[in-house]
Amino acid sequence: MKPILLLLLSWLLVSLSLAHAQNYPDKPIRLIVPSAAGGSVDRLARSIGQRLGEKWGQPVVVDNRPGGGGTVATENVANAKPDGYTLLIGTIAGLATNVSFDKVKYDPIRDFAPITLVGLQDFVLCANSTFGAKSIQDIIDIAKSSSQTVTYASAGKGTGSHLSGELFNQLTGADMIHVPYKGMSQATADVVGGQVTFAFASISTALPLIKVKRLIPIAVTGKKRSPMLPDIPTIAEAGVKGYESSTWYGIVAPIETPQPIQTLLNKEIVLILKDHELRKIYDEEGLELVGNTQLEFKTFIQKEIDKWRKVAASAGQKK
Repeated sequence: MKPILLLLLSWLLVSLSLAHAQNYPDKPIRLIVPSAAGGSVDRLARSIGQRLGEKWGQPVVVDNRPGGGGTVATENVANAKPDGYTLLIGTIAGLATNVSFDKVKYDPIRDFAPITLVGLQDFVLCANSTFGAKSIQDIIDIAKSSSQTVTYASAGKGTGSHLSGELFNQLTGADMIHVPYKGMSQATADVVGGQVTFAFASISTALPLIKVKRLIPIAVTGKKRSPMLPDIPTIAEAGVKGYESSTWYGIVAPIETPQPIQTLLNKEIVLILKDHELRKIYDEEGLELVGNTQLEFKTFIQKEIDKWRKVAASAGQKK
Protein backbone atom coordinates (compact mmCIF):
# COMPACT_ATOMS: atom_id res chain seq x y z
CA MET A 1 0.00 0.00 0.00
CA LYS A 2 1.33 3.44 -0.90
CA PRO A 3 2.40 5.76 1.95
CA ILE A 4 -0.30 8.29 1.10
CA LEU A 5 -3.00 5.61 1.40
CA LEU A 6 -1.60 4.47 4.73
CA LEU A 7 -1.73 8.03 6.01
CA LEU A 8 -5.29 8.46 4.81
CA LEU A 9 -6.34 5.18 6.43
CA SER A 10 -4.70 6.15 9.72
CA TRP A 11 -6.39 9.54 9.63
CA LEU A 12 -9.75 7.89 8.96
CA LEU A 13 -9.34 5.48 11.89
CA VAL A 14 -8.35 8.30 14.24
CA SER A 15 -11.30 10.40 13.06
CA LEU A 16 -13.74 7.54 13.63
CA SER A 17 -12.27 6.91 17.09
CA LEU A 18 -12.62 10.58 18.05
CA ALA A 19 -16.19 10.73 16.74
CA HIS A 20 -17.06 7.61 18.73
CA ALA A 21 -15.52 9.07 21.88
CA GLN A 22 -17.39 12.37 21.50
CA ASN A 23 -20.72 10.50 21.61
CA TYR A 24 -19.68 8.29 24.52
CA PRO A 25 -21.64 6.98 26.28
CA ASP A 26 -24.80 6.64 24.21
CA LYS A 27 -25.92 3.24 25.57
CA PRO A 28 -25.66 1.23 28.82
CA ILE A 29 -22.20 0.35 30.14
CA ARG A 30 -21.48 -3.09 31.58
CA LEU A 31 -19.22 -3.17 34.67
CA ILE A 32 -18.09 -6.74 35.29
CA VAL A 33 -17.38 -7.86 38.86
CA PRO A 34 -15.28 -11.01 39.52
CA SER A 35 -17.34 -12.12 42.52
CA ALA A 36 -20.88 -12.83 43.63
CA ALA A 37 -23.21 -10.04 44.70
CA GLY A 38 -22.86 -8.67 48.20
CA GLY A 39 -19.10 -8.56 48.78
CA SER A 40 -16.82 -5.53 49.09
CA VAL A 41 -15.94 -5.33 45.40
CA ASP A 42 -19.58 -5.74 44.34
CA ARG A 43 -20.75 -2.95 46.64
CA LEU A 44 -17.94 -0.74 45.41
CA ALA A 45 -18.84 -1.42 41.78
CA ARG A 46 -22.48 -0.51 42.44
CA SER A 47 -21.51 2.72 44.20
CA ILE A 48 -19.35 3.81 41.27
CA GLY A 49 -21.83 2.57 38.66
CA GLN A 50 -24.74 4.44 40.21
CA ARG A 51 -22.83 7.72 40.26
CA LEU A 52 -21.54 7.31 36.70
CA GLY A 53 -25.07 6.54 35.54
CA GLU A 54 -26.43 9.67 37.21
CA LYS A 55 -23.67 11.78 35.64
CA TRP A 56 -24.02 10.44 32.09
CA GLY A 57 -27.70 9.58 31.90
CA GLN A 58 -26.89 6.02 30.88
CA PRO A 59 -27.23 3.01 33.20
CA VAL A 60 -24.10 1.20 34.37
CA VAL A 61 -25.11 -2.44 34.71
CA VAL A 62 -23.15 -4.48 37.25
CA ASP A 63 -22.53 -7.98 35.88
CA ASN A 64 -21.33 -10.51 38.48
CA ARG A 65 -19.03 -13.18 37.01
CA PRO A 66 -17.51 -15.17 39.91
CA GLY A 67 -15.18 -18.10 39.38
CA GLY A 68 -11.58 -19.06 38.86
CA GLY A 69 -10.25 -16.67 41.49
CA GLY A 70 -11.24 -13.76 39.25
CA THR A 71 -10.04 -15.24 35.94
CA VAL A 72 -13.55 -15.84 34.52
CA ALA A 73 -14.47 -12.15 34.70
CA THR A 74 -11.02 -10.94 33.73
CA GLU A 75 -10.82 -13.14 30.62
CA ASN A 76 -14.30 -11.97 29.63
CA VAL A 77 -13.21 -8.33 29.59
CA ALA A 78 -9.89 -9.09 27.89
CA ASN A 79 -11.90 -10.51 24.96
CA ALA A 80 -14.62 -7.83 24.94
CA LYS A 81 -15.09 -5.24 22.21
CA PRO A 82 -12.80 -2.29 23.04
CA ASP A 83 -15.44 0.41 22.80
CA GLY A 84 -15.72 1.57 26.41
CA TYR A 85 -18.98 -0.28 27.06
CA THR A 86 -17.41 -3.25 28.87
CA LEU A 87 -15.28 -2.52 31.93
CA LEU A 88 -13.85 -4.63 34.74
CA ILE A 89 -13.46 -3.76 38.39
CA GLY A 90 -10.55 -6.12 38.85
CA THR A 91 -8.84 -7.45 41.95
CA ILE A 92 -5.33 -8.33 43.03
CA ALA A 93 -6.08 -11.96 42.07
CA GLY A 94 -7.28 -11.37 38.53
CA LEU A 95 -4.89 -8.55 37.66
CA ALA A 96 -1.70 -9.50 39.50
CA THR A 97 -1.37 -12.83 41.29
CA ASN A 98 -3.15 -15.44 39.17
CA VAL A 99 -0.52 -15.11 36.44
CA SER A 100 1.94 -16.74 38.86
CA PHE A 101 -0.38 -19.51 40.01
CA ASP A 102 -2.31 -20.59 36.92
CA LYS A 103 -2.10 -20.53 33.15
CA VAL A 104 -4.44 -17.68 32.32
CA LYS A 105 -5.48 -16.61 28.83
CA TYR A 106 -4.61 -12.95 29.27
CA ASP A 107 -1.76 -10.68 30.30
CA PRO A 108 -2.66 -7.97 32.86
CA ILE A 109 -0.33 -5.43 31.25
CA ARG A 110 -0.61 -6.33 27.56
CA ASP A 111 -4.39 -6.90 27.38
CA PHE A 112 -5.85 -4.12 29.52
CA ALA A 113 -5.96 -0.34 29.56
CA PRO A 114 -5.61 0.69 33.21
CA ILE A 115 -8.19 3.32 34.18
CA THR A 116 -7.56 3.89 37.89
CA LEU A 117 -6.75 2.19 41.18
CA VAL A 118 -10.03 2.32 43.08
CA GLY A 119 -9.20 1.21 46.60
CA LEU A 120 -6.93 -0.62 49.04
CA GLN A 121 -8.07 -2.85 51.88
CA ASP A 122 -5.93 -4.48 54.55
CA PHE A 123 -6.46 -7.90 56.07
CA VAL A 124 -6.55 -8.85 59.72
CA LEU A 125 -4.93 -12.05 60.92
CA CYS A 126 -7.56 -13.49 63.21
CA ALA A 127 -8.07 -16.65 65.25
CA ASN A 128 -10.86 -18.60 66.87
CA SER A 129 -11.81 -17.07 70.21
CA THR A 130 -10.73 -20.22 72.09
CA PHE A 131 -7.30 -20.49 70.49
CA GLY A 132 -4.35 -19.85 72.78
CA ALA A 133 -2.28 -17.54 70.54
CA LYS A 134 -2.61 -13.89 71.42
CA SER A 135 0.36 -12.41 69.54
CA ILE A 136 2.37 -12.80 66.35
CA GLN A 137 5.20 -14.40 68.30
CA ASP A 138 2.76 -16.93 69.77
CA ILE A 139 1.70 -17.88 66.24
CA ILE A 140 5.28 -18.21 65.02
CA ASP A 141 6.24 -20.38 67.99
CA ILE A 142 3.23 -22.67 67.57
CA ALA A 143 3.62 -22.90 63.78
CA LYS A 144 7.30 -23.82 64.10
CA SER A 145 6.65 -26.52 66.66
CA SER A 146 5.69 -30.06 65.75
CA SER A 147 3.11 -30.34 68.49
CA GLN A 148 0.24 -28.79 66.56
CA THR A 149 -0.81 -28.42 62.91
CA VAL A 150 -1.53 -24.80 62.15
CA THR A 151 -3.80 -23.95 59.21
CA TYR A 152 -4.99 -20.70 57.66
CA ALA A 153 -8.06 -20.13 55.54
CA SER A 154 -8.25 -17.96 52.43
CA ALA A 155 -10.77 -16.95 49.79
CA GLY A 156 -8.97 -19.19 47.27
CA LYS A 157 -5.64 -19.90 45.63
CA GLY A 158 -3.90 -16.80 44.37
CA THR A 159 -6.10 -14.38 46.32
CA GLY A 160 -4.68 -11.73 48.60
CA SER A 161 -5.75 -13.68 51.67
CA HIS A 162 -3.78 -16.70 50.40
CA LEU A 163 -0.62 -14.79 49.56
CA SER A 164 -0.71 -12.91 52.85
CA GLY A 165 -0.17 -16.27 54.53
CA GLU A 166 2.56 -17.34 52.11
CA LEU A 167 4.42 -14.09 52.73
CA PHE A 168 4.06 -14.61 56.48
CA ASN A 169 5.48 -18.14 56.22
CA GLN A 170 8.45 -16.95 54.19
CA LEU A 171 9.37 -14.01 56.41
CA THR A 172 8.97 -15.90 59.70
CA GLY A 173 9.92 -19.49 58.87
CA ALA A 174 6.50 -20.60 60.09
CA ASP A 175 4.78 -23.55 58.45
CA MET A 176 1.10 -22.68 58.35
CA ILE A 177 -0.84 -24.90 55.93
CA HIS A 178 -3.07 -23.15 53.40
CA VAL A 179 -6.76 -24.15 53.25
CA PRO A 180 -8.46 -22.49 50.23
CA TYR A 181 -12.18 -21.73 50.13
CA LYS A 182 -14.43 -20.30 47.44
CA GLY A 183 -14.96 -17.11 49.37
CA MET A 184 -14.06 -15.39 52.61
CA SER A 185 -17.44 -15.82 54.29
CA GLN A 186 -17.16 -19.62 54.54
CA ALA A 187 -13.47 -19.33 55.38
CA THR A 188 -14.10 -17.13 58.41
CA ALA A 189 -17.09 -19.27 59.43
CA ASP A 190 -14.78 -22.29 59.67
CA VAL A 191 -12.28 -20.34 61.73
CA VAL A 192 -15.11 -19.45 64.12
CA GLY A 193 -16.09 -23.12 64.17
CA GLY A 194 -12.54 -24.27 64.88
CA GLN A 195 -12.05 -26.27 61.67
CA VAL A 196 -9.22 -23.92 60.64
CA THR A 197 -6.77 -22.17 62.96
CA PHE A 198 -6.48 -18.71 61.40
CA ALA A 199 -7.63 -16.56 58.53
CA PHE A 200 -6.28 -13.51 56.77
CA ALA A 201 -9.68 -11.88 56.40
CA SER A 202 -10.61 -8.46 55.07
CA ILE A 203 -11.31 -6.14 57.96
CA SER A 204 -14.85 -5.49 56.72
CA THR A 205 -15.57 -9.25 56.75
CA ALA A 206 -13.99 -9.95 60.13
CA LEU A 207 -15.08 -6.88 62.09
CA PRO A 208 -18.66 -7.97 62.92
CA LEU A 209 -17.29 -11.28 64.29
CA ILE A 210 -14.54 -9.47 66.19
CA LYS A 211 -17.09 -7.16 67.81
CA VAL A 212 -19.03 -10.11 69.23
CA LYS A 213 -15.75 -11.84 70.25
CA ARG A 214 -16.16 -14.84 67.94
CA LEU A 215 -12.85 -13.97 66.29
CA ILE A 216 -9.73 -12.66 68.00
CA PRO A 217 -7.70 -10.10 66.00
CA ILE A 218 -3.94 -10.69 66.23
CA ALA A 219 -2.49 -8.15 63.78
CA VAL A 220 -3.31 -6.26 60.59
CA THR A 221 -1.39 -6.72 57.36
CA GLY A 222 -0.98 -3.15 56.10
CA LYS A 223 1.85 -0.71 56.65
CA LYS A 224 -0.11 1.22 59.27
CA ARG A 225 -2.74 0.43 61.88
CA SER A 226 -6.36 0.34 60.80
CA PRO A 227 -8.66 3.08 62.15
CA MET A 228 -11.22 0.28 62.57
CA LEU A 229 -8.86 -1.64 64.88
CA PRO A 230 -6.63 1.07 66.36
CA ASP A 231 -5.39 -1.10 69.25
CA ILE A 232 -4.24 -3.94 66.98
CA PRO A 233 -0.61 -3.74 65.72
CA THR A 234 0.53 -4.31 62.19
CA ILE A 235 2.41 -7.56 61.52
CA ALA A 236 5.56 -5.53 60.80
CA GLU A 237 5.11 -3.59 64.04
CA ALA A 238 4.74 -6.89 65.89
CA GLY A 239 8.20 -7.96 64.76
CA VAL A 240 7.98 -9.32 61.18
CA LYS A 241 10.23 -6.82 59.41
CA GLY A 242 9.25 -5.97 55.84
CA TYR A 243 5.78 -7.49 56.03
CA GLU A 244 3.02 -5.66 54.14
CA SER A 245 0.02 -7.06 52.29
CA SER A 246 -3.25 -5.55 51.11
CA THR A 247 -5.94 -6.47 48.66
CA TRP A 248 -6.95 -3.90 46.07
CA TYR A 249 -9.49 -3.08 43.40
CA GLY A 250 -9.06 -1.21 40.13
CA ILE A 251 -10.95 -0.49 36.93
CA VAL A 252 -9.57 -1.56 33.56
CA ALA A 253 -10.86 -1.68 29.97
CA PRO A 254 -9.85 -3.76 26.95
CA ILE A 255 -6.46 -2.54 25.69
CA GLU A 256 -7.61 -1.02 22.39
CA THR A 257 -10.32 1.14 23.97
CA PRO A 258 -9.92 4.62 22.37
CA GLN A 259 -7.70 6.87 24.47
CA PRO A 260 -10.27 9.72 24.68
CA ILE A 261 -12.70 7.27 26.32
CA GLN A 262 -9.99 6.01 28.69
CA THR A 263 -9.21 9.60 29.66
CA LEU A 264 -12.87 10.42 30.27
CA LEU A 265 -13.39 7.30 32.38
CA ASN A 266 -10.33 8.12 34.48
CA LYS A 267 -11.46 11.70 35.02
CA GLU A 268 -15.01 10.84 36.05
CA ILE A 269 -14.17 7.84 38.25
CA VAL A 270 -11.39 9.70 40.09
CA LEU A 271 -13.87 12.51 40.81
CA ILE A 272 -16.33 9.97 42.21
CA LEU A 273 -13.63 8.46 44.44
CA LYS A 274 -12.91 11.89 45.93
CA ASP A 275 -16.52 12.28 47.11
CA HIS A 276 -16.49 12.90 50.85
CA GLU A 277 -19.63 10.92 51.63
CA LEU A 278 -18.44 7.92 49.62
CA ARG A 279 -15.06 7.97 51.36
CA LYS A 280 -16.79 8.07 54.74
CA ILE A 281 -18.87 5.00 53.88
CA TYR A 282 -15.86 2.93 52.86
CA ASP A 283 -13.60 4.23 55.64
CA GLU A 284 -16.05 2.53 57.98
CA GLU A 285 -15.38 -0.76 56.16
CA GLY A 286 -11.62 -0.35 56.35
CA LEU A 287 -11.38 0.34 52.61
CA GLU A 288 -9.25 3.29 51.51
CA LEU A 289 -10.46 4.86 48.26
CA VAL A 290 -7.59 6.00 46.00
CA GLY A 291 -8.09 7.30 42.45
CA ASN A 292 -4.87 7.89 40.47
CA THR A 293 -3.59 8.37 36.93
CA GLN A 294 -3.55 5.66 34.30
CA LEU A 295 0.25 5.53 34.33
CA GLU A 296 0.36 5.31 38.13
CA PHE A 297 -2.10 2.43 38.08
CA LYS A 298 -0.18 0.58 35.35
CA THR A 299 3.05 0.96 37.35
CA PHE A 300 1.24 -0.25 40.48
CA ILE A 301 -0.05 -3.40 38.72
CA GLN A 302 3.43 -4.25 37.43
CA LYS A 303 4.96 -3.85 40.90
CA GLU A 304 2.28 -6.11 42.38
CA ILE A 305 2.89 -8.77 39.70
CA ASP A 306 6.62 -8.68 40.40
CA LYS A 307 6.19 -8.79 44.19
CA TRP A 308 3.79 -11.72 44.30
CA ARG A 309 5.55 -13.66 41.54
CA LYS A 310 8.57 -13.86 43.87
CA VAL A 311 6.38 -15.05 46.73
CA ALA A 312 4.69 -17.64 44.52
CA ALA A 313 8.00 -18.91 43.18
CA SER A 314 9.47 -19.20 46.66
CA ALA A 315 6.42 -21.16 47.76
CA GLY A 316 6.83 -23.58 44.86
CA GLN A 317 3.63 -22.35 43.26
CA LYS A 318 4.89 -21.16 39.87
CA LYS A 319 2.55 -21.83 36.98
